[in-house]
Amino acid sequence: MRDTTAEPEQSAGEPRAKSPAEERGRILVSDGAPRPLFFTGKRPKRDRHSRRRVAFFHFRYYEPAFKYFTEQVLDADFVPTPAPTRATLKRGEEMSADYVCTPFKHIIGDYAAALDRGADVLVQVTGFCRLNYYGELQEMILRSAGYDNFQMLNFSYVATGKLRDYVSFCKKVVNPNLSVPHGVKGALGAWRMVEHIDAFRDRYLANAGFEAEKGSFARVRRSFLSDMSAATSVAEIEEGYRRAVDALDALELRKPADPVRVGIVGEYYTAQDPVSCLNLEEKLMGMGVELSNAMSISTFNLHYNAEASQAYISEYASYDMGPTSTFNIAAAKRFAEAGYDGIVHIKSAGCTPEIDVMPVLQRLSRDYRVPVLFLTFDTQTSDAGLDTRLEAFYDMIAMRKVRS
Repeated sequence: MRDTTAEPEQSAGEPRAKSPAEERGRILVSDGAPRPLFFTGKRPKRDRHSRRRVAFFHFRYYEPAFKYFTEQVLDADFVPTPAPTRATLKRGEEMSADYVCTPFKHIIGDYAAALDRGADVLVQVTGFCRLNYYGELQEMILRSAGYDNFQMLNFSYVATGKLRDYVSFCKKVVNPNLSVPHGVKGALGAWRMVEHIDAFRDRYLANAGFEAEKGSFARVRRSFLSDMSAATSVAEIEEGYRRAVDALDALELRKPADPVRVGIVGEYYTAQDPVSCLNLEEKLMGMGVELSNAMSISTFNLHYNAEASQAYISEYASYDMGPTSTFNIAAAKRFAEAGYDGIVHIKSAGCTPEIDVMPVLQRLSRDYRVPVLFLTFDTQTSDAGLDTRLEAFYDMIAMRKVRS
């Protein structure tokens, strides 16, 4: 039987009534017509003298440095990005094209969560691959999803590479009252904090797999990151780092004289971020492995000599194949020459530069007789499948080590 309580039919020429979802701005249509992909309307005007609420995407353990940059450079309020969950990634996946790389999906999911928490400035970095275009695309997607009241601080618009120009860009986009000299000083402090976070990670990876008291290394790391998050000056950054190093050195270890050693190389985001690579580092350390991860902001962004690396790998590659290609081949060669028992290469699904690196690493593996495990991560990668491959890889390199 037909329901006679249905809404009255719309008269011809009468404007269509908007649904509650449309009234809330979640479905962006005008008289039934879909909103165009490119944002063409006027953005809400903001008070240029109001204090901004800034959020970064989630990335490894760099949140304290992001907070320091926000407070000491931008003179703004830092909005912590919620810890990523499966739901966060699912949301990012739904907002992204299928063929885009996995880091894009992680990042846009983080952005949506940060905007839900009240952020009104999102920070996006620049890069040498498609990352250079992601800021604009992610901004369009977020606005099309109904998030209009935010500003994108997209550093891909700054091409000079000079610290002062980056700070001037922050002044133009985020805070007109920002002092450029003060901002440069704050940026140098954030730089120093990043170096210490990376140096702490290197010590952690080399020794945490041999801790006598389970969880002792993780406890020191939590304390260190808490100190970095509370720091408001370079002096406090230095003191917090020294305290953390002393605490690590005081921990009891049960480390053999010649442990199994594994080096990690790979795509910039996935190789560093524990969420993206399903805590691969912790899994290997749990097997009793000494780890070294070549990729970090310090090694690739702050202290990388591209020309020297290209000369170092000239027998394997006569030209630079892309963003992290030369860096990773050079890092793998250094691991091989240092006698590491195995190398793990990590990339996200669809990362073209790292796909090009794989044949070169296979040749290097044959030349130096060092096994290389290739791992690709996407939104469907499971812990169980990763565990199986890591266990098999560890068993192989451990047995080879005993026979050698």
